[in-house]
Amino acid sequence: MTLDAGEFAYREAGPPDGTPAVMLHGLGSRAATWDRIAAGLAGRGYRTLALDQRGHGDSARTADYSFELLRDDVAAFAAALRLGRFVLIGHSMGGTAACLYAERFPDRLTALVLEDTPPPHYRSTLRIPDQPPADVPFHWPLAPAISAQFADPDPAWWDDLVKITAPTLVLAGGPTSHVPQDLLAEAAARIPDGRLVTVDGAGHHIHREYPAEFLAHLTAFLAERG
Repeated sequence: MTLDAGEFAYREAGPPDGTPAVMLHGLGSRAATWDRIAAGLAGRGYRTLALDQRGHGDSARTADYSFELLRDDVAAFAAALRLGRFVLIGHSMGGTAACLYAERFPDRLTALVLEDTPPPHYRSTLRIPDQPPADVPFHWPLAPAISAQFADPDPAWWDDLVKITAPTLVLAGGPTSHVPQDLLAEAAARIPDGRLVTVDGAGHHIHREYPAEFLAHLTAFLAERG
């Protein structure tokens, strides 16, 4: 698929006329990380669309990177596919992009799912090394770009959580995650229709390490919303 930023790859499953569910992976990952979750949703009638985000997988390597650009890619992707309203699911970096999308385009979502990620906050602890490790599986300039945003986040990202109108599930990985769990709780509380669910012991990669539990919480949440 060609978007303004270049060529983007995505993986699709489920009936073409099903409720769309867009999935955004974390830093260093790619769309295939969602395959097991996508299969579960597709079996329940959802049209799943997992995107290789810019700088990852088979999608464009670009000159500039930021959470805002990742958000804008989601908007361009949804527009190119004429999705209408859809479910948006994001993990880690992808969760931040999903959150910013929900703040900017609240009427476009039927539901929002944030996996073990709040918006960057001044209490966030993530820092990325200046030099890439060997054989890094993504375009390295993305890493210091978003690391700088973690170090000096836009306060509006946190303040604008109150603008999210979609029912929102925040899935937390518990104390084995590096993400401050109190920030997840605060984020869920600020979203008007937000809910926090903790999968104890799952850590940061809930959908990958505990896929059955992730899918159970996800499908129960979506079923409540019709």
